[in-house]
Amino acid sequence: MAFDFKKEYKEFYMPKARPEIVTVPKMNYIAVRGSGDPNEEDGDYKKAIGLLYGIAFTIKMSKKGDHRIEGYFDYVVPPLEGFWWQGDNSAEPNPDVLTGVIDYSHKEDFHWISVIRLPDFVTEEDFKWAVDEAITKKKMDFSKVEFLTIEEGLSVQCMHIGSYDDEPATVAMMHEFIEQKGYVLDITEDRLHHEIYLSDARKVAPEKLKTVIRHPIKEK
Repeated sequence: MAFDFKKEYKEFYMPKARPEIVTVPKMNYIAVRGSGDPNEEDGDYKKAIGLLYGIAFTIKMSKKGDHRIEGYFDYVVPPLEGFWWQGDNSAEPNPDVLTGVIDYSHKEDFHWISVIRLPDFVTEEDFKWAVDEAITKKKMDFSKVEFLTIEEGLSVQCMHIGSYDDEPATVAMMHEFIEQKGYVLDITEDRLHHEIYLSDARKVAPEKLKTVIRHPIKEK
């Protein structure tokens, strides 16, 4: 049976619908950076998702080709995730405007790093091979795709059930929880609002969508 990250690491992918504290270890990702409204038809966000899955499945299906990845085991491609912020027009987060509060009425102001987790056996060299292979086989430009390592560390997370536009209520509950527990929000240019998408928004009704929301924290 294929290894499923959601089932094997439930503490990171299947939290309860109430806030909890978790320490997230270092993970490697396929990543694409961009900005703008994620709902824009044929926009940069949707194009980024196509790039991510192009590389993700090239790596997963490497078992059928000539390239052998040391330590490879069969696995389910992990869910789509995203790191988000709003503020100035810079492509990099500005700590002066990072609050963890997202204004969903101005989606055009979003900046994002869209990611899919990589199995630990995938090295940067394997990643570079996958990019070259995808360019050759799919005849597409994958120059925006990067190998990204992130260690989130101490965080608060919660399962949000419902529309993405309704996330502020869950975020407010998370922030109230950490204050009661003696923590404060620690969103910086390196530690961002994080979402993990467990539902396919094309197939699931908005009120039933499941999204893990995670924010970095520190002790007061």
